[in-house]
Amino acid sequence: MSIVKLNNRGVKNATAFGSITGLGSMVFIKKLTASSSATLSFVDGASSVVLDNTYKEYLFTFKNIHPATDGANFTFQGNSAGGSGYNETMTTTSFRAFHNEAGSDADLAYSTGNDQAQGTSFQQITDNIGNVSDESASGTLHLFNPSSSVFVKHFIATFNTYQNSNYSMNTFTAGYFNTTSAIDEMQFKMSSGNIDAGDICLYGIA
Repeated sequence: MSIVKLNNRGVKNATAFGSITGLGSMVFIKKLTASSSATLSFVDGASSVVLDNTYKEYLFTFKNIHPATDGANFTFQGNSAGGSGYNETMTTTSFRAFHNEAGSDADLAYSTGNDQAQGTSFQQITDNIGNVSDESASGTLHLFNPSSSVFVKHFIATFNTYQNSNYSMNTFTAGYFNTTSAIDEMQFKMSSGNIDAGDICLYGIA
């Protein structure tokens, strides 16, 4: 990938990202692969996972997350350093865009039932994933400065789902863990049943 400088006559030159001082890069940390898994967890210091003040931004990527249970939702929660469970207080917001295969139904709307106001539940980040063999969900989740002892911990998730009713469902979720304690563990699971298959990769943004 390159940065292209334009003038009124078009492209002037291009410079590779890697040659520009100060631009961040993705550093691969850990990949977890589901196989009828109840949960997938990233715990700082365990199994080569880094989730501390090494980076101020972390990126999770999700590839073809497939549920065992039809219509299940993919969810996540965090755990603060020294905490006893995945039950951190969150305030979140969610909206979605969808379109069905028949071309007869489409909408963009706020998802009232998918948000939390100082809740401690696992946060939903997909909507009714189908469990037929070709159905799944893929997306990303950014976690910002999880080791800060001053600020809350912001996150932004974007997913696309092959929904069980033959819809393409694009979900946008954001919010914050309302704690100034470091978040050093993240866990992912389905709202019902196991994660049948799929990969989650964790990257640090240098």
